[in-house]
Amino acid sequence: MSESNNCARGRASAAEDHGVSVVFHKLVSHDKQSHCHQDNDSDERTEEQVHLRCFGDDDEDDAVRREKEEAQKSSNTQESSEKETLCVCPPAFCVTNKPATPGDEDKPKRCPGLGLFYAFLSTVFFSIIALLVKTIQDLHSIEISAIRCFFQMLFVIPLLIYNKTGFLGPRDKRIYLVLRGFLGSNAMIMLYYAVQQMPLADATVIMFSNPVFTSLLAWIFLKEKCTILDCVFTVFTLTGVILIARPPFLFGEHLGGIEGNYSNHIKGTVAAFAGAIGAAFTIIILRKMGKSVHYYLSVWYYAVIGFIEAVITVFILGEWKIPACGRDRWLLVLIAVLGIAGQSFLTKALQTEKAGPVSLMRTVDVVLAFFFQFIFFGRAPTWWSLGGSLCIVASTSGVALRKWYSNSRRK
Repeated sequence: MSESNNCARGRASAAEDHGVSVVFHKLVSHDKQSHCHQDNDSDERTEEQVHLRCFGDDDEDDAVRREKEEAQKSSNTQESSEKETLCVCPPAFCVTNKPATPGDEDKPKRCPGLGLFYAFLSTVFFSIIALLVKTIQDLHSIEISAIRCFFQMLFVIPLLIYNKTGFLGPRDKRIYLVLRGFLGSNAMIMLYYAVQQMPLADATVIMFSNPVFTSLLAWIFLKEKCTILDCVFTVFTLTGVILIARPPFLFGEHLGGIEGNYSNHIKGTVAAFAGAIGAAFTIIILRKMGKSVHYYLSVWYYAVIGFIEAVITVFILGEWKIPACGRDRWLLVLIAVLGIAGQSFLTKALQTEKAGPVSLMRTVDVVLAFFFQFIFFGRAPTWWSLGGSLCIVASTSGVALRKWYSNSRRK
């Protein structure tokens, strides 16, 4: 120990007298009692202990130079390692100078066309529902809506429990869920009433005009851009509704191709038009919520609020009747099941695809309505109905194409 202390004092004095540099290195000495002049020869360098090396005046420049060269080499090696990219994938999938993040690995890949497929399925299901409602003539449309909402509640409860989404939803989205349930259920009631009061295709075409009103409502509430084309499409849509409604002051008293009397026809037209407005509001609310709310939760609010509203209205009107045994009851259950599927697929379509392509896909609804009307009810459409349908379909398709084009240009 005394020899070590003497060595340390000797080094300190050498540093003071001769200006010798003192550099710290991590070393381990196997001979703890070695003298100062033997340190550079007998010590083995490891990363366990700090030892003092003494340099003379002649060795100082070489030592400092070596230290600088080692530091420069290490910095150059680090920079070159950052620039290098180890790529074992094909060149098309190799991305350089972009560090991988954990979120990129967990992000699911989007399947092209999946949203359009969801929209197509919802369109088919809604068309079948309208056909089934048309075949049930002994029950009021509001009672059919109440029964459908009741069965939807029964089917959705297990799905909510399984997905652990809860029954109320996020606190900041509950007001939107309530509005979505109220407006969506009202649109459903209006559509069912219109289907019972007028030809199936006419009611469906008027209801299909909701994308045009969606564009206007998006301009008001979502601050989206509204162009002169949107105004032109709105005029075309209203023209199509007038051609289907055919008011007597424009088309005279004797009208053909109307089911029942003209009073029921005009009631159905007004109901379908109101349903289109309600559906447009519903789409705006769904787009506002986005993917933050599970689609089963959206269907749950739709069913609960629609059931409460329909039951109260039916009892006020005194229109409650027990469905007949057999076919009608099974049709009501089928309407409820298809309603759950249609609402779920529509919500998923709007969450995974833009509104424009979804609206274009829903033009299939008009084609199916004319097909079902001719096949199941033997009623051919009039030229007025075909002209009005053409105006409405052209307008909604124009709105969808314009939005699709504008969104693609932004990218």
